[in-house]
Amino acid sequence: MTREKINGRRLVGLFLLGFLLFNFPLLCLFNQHSLIMGLPALYLYLFGVWALLILLMMVISRSTPGRPIADDHD
Repeated sequence: MTREKINGRRLVGLFLLGFLLFNFPLLCLFNQHSLIMGLPALYLYLFGVWALLILLMMVISRSTPGRPIADDHD
């Protein structure tokens, strides 16, 4: 399997993770009237997860496309 295929699979997994993190059950946990450092918890959660997803996309896309990865199948 080549590095490009692995990176593609990682990006699909990252998309699914983002979909779950921005979905109802987790957003409901942070939709409280509490303030953290003077900001609503929901805003901090949204922008924090957004920044984390962008950082992970950058890390995945910058991985070197070196030699193909050997399969363990004989």
